[in-house]
Amino acid sequence: MPRPATQDEYLASLVPDSVKGVSRRTLLRGALGAGALLATPSLLAACGGGSSSGGSSATGTVTLGSNQSDAVPKAAVQSMVNAFQKANSGLTVKINTIDHNSFQENINNYLQGSPDDVFSWFAGYRMRFFAKRDLAGDITDAWKDMTGMTEAFKKASTGDDGKQYFMPATYYPWAMFYRKSVFQKHGYEVPKTLDDLRTLGAQMKKDGLVPIAFGDKDGWPAMGTFDQLNLRVNGYDFHVSLMAGQEPWNSDKVKKVFDTWAGLLDLHQPDALGRTWQEAAQTLQQGKAGTYLLGSFVAQQFKQGAEQDDLDFFGFPEVDSTIGADAVEAPIDGYMMSKRPKNEAGALKMLSYIGSPEAQNVLVKADPSVVASNGKTDTSGYTALQKKSAEFVASAKSIAQFMDRDTRPDFASTVMIPAIQQFLKNPKDIDGLVNSIEKQKQSIFAS
Repeated sequence: MPRPATQDEYLASLVPDSVKGVSRRTLLRGALGAGALLATPSLLAACGGGSSSGGSSATGTVTLGSNQSDAVPKAAVQSMVNAFQKANSGLTVKINTIDHNSFQENINNYLQGSPDDVFSWFAGYRMRFFAKRDLAGDITDAWKDMTGMTEAFKKASTGDDGKQYFMPATYYPWAMFYRKSVFQKHGYEVPKTLDDLRTLGAQMKKDGLVPIAFGDKDGWPAMGTFDQLNLRVNGYDFHVSLMAGQEPWNSDKVKKVFDTWAGLLDLHQPDALGRTWQEAAQTLQQGKAGTYLLGSFVAQQFKQGAEQDDLDFFGFPEVDSTIGADAVEAPIDGYMMSKRPKNEAGALKMLSYIGSPEAQNVLVKADPSVVASNGKTDTSGYTALQKKSAEFVASAKSIAQFMDRDTRPDFASTVMIPAIQQFLKNPKDIDGLVNSIEKQKQSIFAS
């Protein structure tokens, strides 16, 4: 699929070529609340005028397949479901929670087998991929009377055929996280450039800290490091084109990304392939690591209150002054409907509810590591981390989703996960690595 190159459009890589003209700020103003970023209310265009839709007379049981298997997001989903059932006495929701990684790795088989009525998934290429292959249900009816969701969020949920297949719930940024108390104790300053980061890392080593916590046992976390480096070394336009299969992986530009990464590995926590992201996050939480490059869901490993209040972050530093550091990643999580749900009316009713401020009020309160997508959600209770997350993403000029969302899911899982893990094992054979990736890419994208 072709990827647009406009850097001023938020989520431009998520929508069909026929849909143009939605800015990043239009979307994110909605997420922060009307008027939070810009003073012109007309720019916050909602998708409809009513409250909820999709099966007003729905009854029975709705099954929900959830990949939110960690304790905090799992509890958040349960709280949202409880609120939904309370508001819709004729409907019962059965949650089927599946390990996050197992869910992603088996999604193809899951959707072609006997999937749940509603299932958790992601915006971006991965949503359109399954919609195009007729493995997801049309949820346009759930969007008909939606309020508070900007037009850009709607377009981020739209397949190539112009129909909606996704309901956004929350989003979050990827950045370099740290504990404020650790930085204050040692007198550390936030690095602005890659050289600053190297200098900071060297000092952290002297102070007995792991400079960058790191865990890639599950395969996908290290994708975030590649994304950040590629965005800084080559820029947003090249990054989205590379993810779309339109640039060669064995080019000098990609080699430079891996070369730069190889030069930073001595700052990374060793033996990453035997460590989960949660275990790496606990290193940061325990004050044994100085920083951690991850999504803001890292906060799930910190206790709400004083511990989470001690958590802060900064954008990945500048590598090339001509490229800058104004591109970020902010993945959108949400829900889809299976192609043939057993309770379609109930599924649509639930999806409509998930997009509502009522549902998202519950989600962001239960999980302060994420930000709501609905602009009518109450942000007065946002933690400092949530407020900064929203502002951080809103200030970016270019926003990507994440490698395994911005490219074909089969390419991400079967090529890039083993390739990056091979790089971490042997960072010296970069030529062999990128040539292998390019060869496999050509085969997959030709299919």
